[in-house]
Parts: sequence; C-alpha cells; structure tokens
Amino acid sequence: MTNKDGIPTTGRVILITGSSKGIGRYLAEQFASQGDHVIGCSRSVPTTPLPEEYRNRYEHHCLDVADETAVLALFHKLKQQHGRLDVLINNAGIASMNHCLLTPIDTVRSIFETNVIGTFLFCQEAAKWMLANRNGRIINLASVASPLKLEGESAYAASKAAVANLTQIMSHEFAPYGITVNAVGPSPIQTDLIRGVGAEKIKQLTNRQAIKRMATVEDVYNVIDFFVRPQSNFITGQVIYLGGI
Repeated sequence: MTNKDGIPTTGRVILITGSSKGIGRYLAEQFASQGDHVIGCSRSVPTTPLPEEYRNRYEHHCLDVADETAVLALFHKLKQQHGRLDVLINNAGIASMNHCLLTPIDTVRSIFETNVIGTFLFCQEAAKWMLANRNGRIINLASVASPLKLEGESAYAASKAAVANLTQIMSHEFAPYGITVNAVGPSPIQTDLIRGVGAEKIKQLTNRQAIKRMATVEDVYNVIDFFVRPQSNFITGQVIYLGGI
C-alpha cells in the first residue's frame, strides 16, 4: 500500500544518515529489501541507485548532518510525508588518522561537528517525533578506536567516545517515552573511512582484538537488526564493540 505521494505505508520508517555508501548504503539496502521504508541522507547523491525491486522503498536527501537549519527542514518535511519515525540510525561519520601534533584544528572541528553535533541533532529531533508514539529505536555508531585508545586517532576516538556517552545518557532521558538508545562500535571495516590506513596498521589493530579479523558490514547489520527488533524493547544504553576488545 502507498499514500498519495506514492510512499509505501507498510513496514517500519527508518532514517539512516550517511547512506550514500559504505555501512549506511548496506543498511539501507537490507532494510528496504525487508519491506521497510528507508529515508537516507548524506552530503552527496549516491553514485548508484538501489536495486530496482525495492527502489520505491528508499528516498534520499542531501544535507550536512551538522547543519541545524537543514536538519530541522528535513524532519519537518518527513513529518508531513510519513507521520511517524520508527528507527534512527546515526551512521554518518568522518575520521582523520593523524598524530595529534599534525592534526589541524579545522579537521578537529569538522570531526566533532559531524560525529558529535550531527548525532546529537538527529537524536534530539527524532526523539521529539518518537515520543508522540511512545515508541522508537535509536542506534548510534561508536568505534573501537575509543576503548583501544588508538594512537594517531585522538580527535576521532574522542568524538566517538562522546557518541558512546551520549548514547548511555540519552537512554535514561528517553526511556520514559518508550525510546531505546544503543550503539554499535565496529572494528576496522573496508570502507572509505580507512582507505588511507596501511595494511600493517590494520593488522596491528585487529591483533588487539579477541577475534583477529576485520569487521564486515554484515557484522554491523547483525547488531543493529537485534537492537531494532520488537523483542529488544528492554535493551537500552548498551554499546557493543565488535571483535572482542
């Protein structure tokens, strides 16, 4: 079934940030293929469309997740079109693998604006919308870079530590409204985020894990799928780091 705008009215309504490629793109495809309606956003348009068979279950919006005016306009539009939001996945993120002494302050600002302020803005607006229905799922993307205290990733690790802290505090703030807030912290995944990281450094990182391999997008999806299930309504404030650290 569809509404007057041709948007499917069956399945969950899921908003995913950073969905043009990598983890976000995979999540969008997986949820759309299951019958959910997925709303994606990123700074750029995806280079390739989703497969034809479920393309009508995906819509994309271009914006900077740290731009408050753009974020508020997006939520206003989505409320008019959909009337509800069931799941928010804060996947958008940027990194800079560099020694602290060699990291420009503009880079630090950019990392925190996207990873922390962007996550905060989307959580804030999504929760306002979800509380009306007394139900919702929010999943944030943390990183093993924080608990492993990875050298050369001070700004990125600090930003993701802030995301983990936001997750745990918001879980208490939103629980009275039936909204759960959890996070998944991937170990290195073969995406654009780590394209410039050498093979030797990746090996050093994975050797610090209990399971000594890189993560996959399927690993991330598995945890998120668990968090968004109806049966997971008693699970909140959790940060699950992949690989065993």
